[in-house]
Amino acid sequence: MANLMTFLLSLPLFYFFLTTFLPPTTCFNNQTDQLSLLAIKSSLQDPQGALSSWNQTLPFCSWTGIQCRDNRVVAITLPSLGLIGNLSPHIGNLSLLTNITLNTNFLHGPIPPQITRLTKLRFLEFSNNSFTGELPKNLSQCLNLVQLAFSRNLISGTIPNELSFLPKLEAISFSRNRFSGLIPSSIGNITTLQRLSLGACLLAGEIPESLSRLHRLSFLQLSENSFTGSIPHGLFNLTNIYYFDVSYNKLHGVIPSTIGVTLPNLNSLLLKRNHFSGPIPNSISNASLIEWIILSSNSFTGPIPNLERLALIQCFFLDTNLIEDDMSFISSLTNSTNLEWFDVSENMLSGSLPESLANLSIHITVFDIQKNQIQGSIPVDIGNLDNLQMVDMSYNLLDGLIPMSMSKLSNLQNLHMRRNRFSGELPSMFGNMTVLSRFQLDGNELSGNVPSSLGNCTNLLELDLSENKFTGLIPREIMRLSSLSIVLNLSHNALEGSIPSEVGSLRNLAALDLSSNRLSGVIPTSLNSCVSLQRIYLDKNLLHGEIPEGMSTLTGLQELDLSRNNLSGSIPSFLGSLKLQKLNLSFNRLRGEIPKRGVFANRSSIFLDGNQDLCGGIEELMFPPCKGVESSKEKLSTLWKILVPILVVGGLCIVILVFIKYKKLEENACPSADTIGVQPFMRFSYADLLKATNGFSESNVVGFGRFGSVYKAVLDDEKDIVVAVKVLNLEVRGALKTFMAECRALGGIRHRNLVKLVSVCDSVDFKGNDFKALVYEFKVNGSLDKWLHNNEKERGEDFKSLSIIQRLNIALDIAQGIEYLHFGSGSSIIHGDLKPNNILLDHDMVACVGDFGLAKVVSNILPSSCESNTSSIGIKGTVGYVPPEYGSFGSISMLGDVYSFGVILLEMFTNKRPTNDLFGGEVNIHRYVNSALPHGIMEIIDPELDTRALKMEFIVRVLKIGVSCSKENPRDRMPINLVVSELAGILAQCMN
Repeated sequence: MANLMTFLLSLPLFYFFLTTFLPPTTCFNNQTDQLSLLAIKSSLQDPQGALSSWNQTLPFCSWTGIQCRDNRVVAITLPSLGLIGNLSPHIGNLSLLTNITLNTNFLHGPIPPQITRLTKLRFLEFSNNSFTGELPKNLSQCLNLVQLAFSRNLISGTIPNELSFLPKLEAISFSRNRFSGLIPSSIGNITTLQRLSLGACLLAGEIPESLSRLHRLSFLQLSENSFTGSIPHGLFNLTNIYYFDVSYNKLHGVIPSTIGVTLPNLNSLLLKRNHFSGPIPNSISNASLIEWIILSSNSFTGPIPNLERLALIQCFFLDTNLIEDDMSFISSLTNSTNLEWFDVSENMLSGSLPESLANLSIHITVFDIQKNQIQGSIPVDIGNLDNLQMVDMSYNLLDGLIPMSMSKLSNLQNLHMRRNRFSGELPSMFGNMTVLSRFQLDGNELSGNVPSSLGNCTNLLELDLSENKFTGLIPREIMRLSSLSIVLNLSHNALEGSIPSEVGSLRNLAALDLSSNRLSGVIPTSLNSCVSLQRIYLDKNLLHGEIPEGMSTLTGLQELDLSRNNLSGSIPSFLGSLKLQKLNLSFNRLRGEIPKRGVFANRSSIFLDGNQDLCGGIEELMFPPCKGVESSKEKLSTLWKILVPILVVGGLCIVILVFIKYKKLEENACPSADTIGVQPFMRFSYADLLKATNGFSESNVVGFGRFGSVYKAVLDDEKDIVVAVKVLNLEVRGALKTFMAECRALGGIRHRNLVKLVSVCDSVDFKGNDFKALVYEFKVNGSLDKWLHNNEKERGEDFKSLSIIQRLNIALDIAQGIEYLHFGSGSSIIHGDLKPNNILLDHDMVACVGDFGLAKVVSNILPSSCESNTSSIGIKGTVGYVPPEYGSFGSISMLGDVYSFGVILLEMFTNKRPTNDLFGGEVNIHRYVNSALPHGIMEIIDPELDTRALKMEFIVRVLKIGVSCSKENPRDRMPINLVVSELAGILAQCMN
């Protein structure tokens, strides 16, 4: 019956008869609705089975998401059901539709123009999809439209003027699309409009004065565009406005002095990152309903108004302005019992902190007053604010004792009090702050012993007590804090005794600074267990003995300063094998020959002055030549340099002759992969691979790369052995080099999170042409890129959006794979091209790092000359994932892989590629995320993430890892082993 009806409807005369002579309530209209719904379903993939009821065995009015009146469809409501595909043009046949709600799915392609036929339509909700193209023309025909919601799509073009012809329109929600041009001034003619949301739409120009005519407007969101000029004065007279957001633009001007009177319903005032100036109006105190005041990063001046009427205020941000006032205004906030965030940092505030500070809201979690000129002591009862999670008082003029009550802040995670004038002892009760992760007290006048109770702070990532007057021994308990990973800095004090052997427990630590103390004894051999160390500063102490040979295990070390001690013996040769960028051994008692390789070959990176018994080295150091046996060594070295090239050339000739002879004997079978370092489990000929890929058929292609194609291959139909075969296109320059790079990188390694190389085929095809292929394990779920960016056809029908836990697991898998590459085998392997396309997912969604075509193998035992060959200039990679230092023709490094991982991590949780149109100029994905941390992440994270299932603090921690890894300066990036530790900890907490 359905097929017959479809055929009849295709006949023009039959269709004309039905539509002309039959009333709309006949079975024809019912049948049209049903067929249209089935056509809509046929254009969609439904992995969750949400549309399973859409079949001809049930009346269509009982189908999921369908509402009817008089047996006609009037509403389609299908939000958050994981639907994938295009919206069928048949939607235009449902002539009585008043409501279409399809938000938060995976719909893409253009919005069908047939939707403009729906003249009874009132609500159109398409937010959180991937619709492209321009808005349908003639939307003005839908004269009953009340709400247009297309936020978070990929819609482009200009905002049509025709919207002004919609006489009932109340809401326009277009945020986070790719519109261009200006806000049409005709929008001001929509006098019924109550909500206008155009944030992050790539709009420019000035805000039209005509918007001041929208007297019913209550919600105005214009943030993250490029608007210039000033805010039209009339907007401040729209008395219904409760939400006013123009953050992240280029606007200037002053806030009208009457704002608190003319906007009596104001709930949120968001002006962050513009060029506003002038005073904050006193009338703001009249806006008694206000909850959010965010005026950060402008040029506001003058004092802060009395705020005692703002009982509902939750967020108060005035940071990075030019505010001049004393801190007494805090007393006016004691009635604000909902206050959670307080930030007045980076202004010109002075005076002392009032005792009323301790009477602020018990809900306050952030208190930031850094970089002002605040004096006096901390109120003694500050411990009453026991929900505080972050306190920053750094860079002020605060003095006196640190109150004992601060130890009651059991939820405090970040305590920054650096660069003040605090004195006295550090209370031992601070050991009770067990969730503390960052503790900075450097640059004060604290004295006495460093409390051993700090060893109870087992979540500490950073401890900085430098530049104080601490005395006594370094507590062993602190050296046992294996959580320390960013820095342990006790420098510039008066600490004495030896460095505790427990220092070996700091396996995750990146920087250790014990310089400028009175430490004695030898450098402990246990230091060689601190394999994550990148910087060690032990200078200006009383250390003696030799530099321990065990420090050769610190392969990630970049800076080492042992100057101004009493160290003796010779300079260990292993220091020339490390990746040191700076080495200071000056003013010790070292003797013997100075090495010449590695850091010793760079005059600007090595400091050896004050060691009277050193000799040799490069000429620029100007040390005397070594005598006797040393001269013989130089002669032997010169002879060896002559003989080596001769032996190498001779050896290569022999190898080439043998290879030519062997090549003539082989037929089509591939040689043993042992000859290139691979330990295969199988052996295949060209004919085997030709058959397994169905003649290298296009239908078997599962991916393309710059150097060839990847095919799915079934090697044994009975055993169903499936592999991925990467066939190199040898006509592409660099293909042979990438083939050898992958062989070297994967030949001798095995790890759960690395793609396994099964075999290598190096042969000729049936035409006598060279043929090279790599055979890998096949990963059924494809690349991470396909799961992040809506490549539905390649995902399969069972696709579901990655959950937060899945993304955390995948991130941990990638980090563990990178960690193994860098530190888990006899050689350090630098991948060089990490990106989501090169991360493959198996049946259980376990992530494996693949595509080692740009990998570099850096042996731990080769001389430096060989290492430089494997880390040459002329770096290639993928735009967006390549670290900035590669563009300066620097050698690739493990920290370059860390940068790429950081970008991938941010991409996984924002669903934005680093090449997104949002980014350009000085804005990249790193700065985009960093600017939103910690309180603005809801605006940037992937809308598909169900944040209800997880505390936001975990997502903040993950994004901070991504930001730390993707910093511009390689030295500031988080080491990969710390990344693994951090992600594993977050995942464990999420699963509990």
